[in-house]
Formats: sequence, structure tokens, C-alpha cells
Amino acid sequence: MSNDVTEWLAQIKALRQQLTDSISSRQEADESAANWRRLYNTEAQQRRTQMRLAQQQIETLQTKIQQLQGGKTQLLSDDSEASSAIEQEVTQIASTEELRAKLIEVMLERESLIKALKTEQDQHAETRKNLTAVIGDTIEQLSKNSGSTQINKNKKVSNKLN
Repeated sequence: MSNDVTEWLAQIKALRQQLTDSISSRQEADESAANWRRLYNTEAQQRRTQMRLAQQQIETLQTKIQQLQGGKTQLLSDDSEASSAIEQEVTQIASTEELRAKLIEVMLERESLIKALKTEQDQHAETRKNLTAVIGDTIEQLSKNSGSTQINKNKKVSNKLN
């Protein structure tokens, strides 16, 4: 009878230890996942900011192209220094050939910015994919480690009973 009680107490102690280890492993996994989420969110925010800035630049260039095509000389810029410099540059255009050359230059820059934006969007998607895969792998590894620890402890308890 005394041996039975001792074995039960040993089993209870082993189960408590397993529970403590499992809780600890789960907390570590939660912390790791939270860290990966934070990193992912930081990266995503940077990508969104870069995309927003590139989009604003594209919109500004499109506005300038429309102004040049329509013959408008008024600029939609709040910066009076930049506005006057651009107005001065536009008024110096004497021929349609110069106007065409300037328009081509602006359109090429616009295309370059569109390509840069597309590249940035592709890189963001790849980063998101990689981070998601790493998070999944980390959680899977932590689950495996937690599971193997529990199996080993169960074997020890089983051996003690025999």
C-alpha cells in the first residue's frame, strides 16, 4: 500500500513537471511568434510607407505631364521655391522639340518609378512569404520539441512504474 502511494506521488510529481515544462514551452513559442509578428509588422509598415511615397511621386509627375501637355503654366506645388524653379524651366523651353524632349524625360522617369514601385511590391510580398514560412517552421519546431520532451518524460514515468 505504501509503495502504491509513493508511486502515485511520483507520478503526480512527474505530471506536474510535464505540465510546467509544457507551459514554459508554450510561453516561449508565444514570445517567439510575437517577436516574428512584430518584425513582420515593422517590415510591412516600411513597405507601405515606401509605396505611399513612390505613389505620391508618380502622381506628382503625372500632374506635371498633364500640365505640359495642356499648356498649363500654373504648378500644383505648395513649395514656392520649387514652383518658381519649375516654372522658369518650363518657360525656357523655346521649341516643341525641347518640349518633347522634356516630356520624354519626365515620362521615362515616371516609368522608372513605376518599375521601382513594382519591384518594391514584389520584394514586400517575398518578405511576407518568407516571414510567414519562418514563423510556421518555428512554431512547428517548438511543437516537436515540446512533444518529444513529453514523450521522454512519459517513458521515464512508465519505467518507474515497472
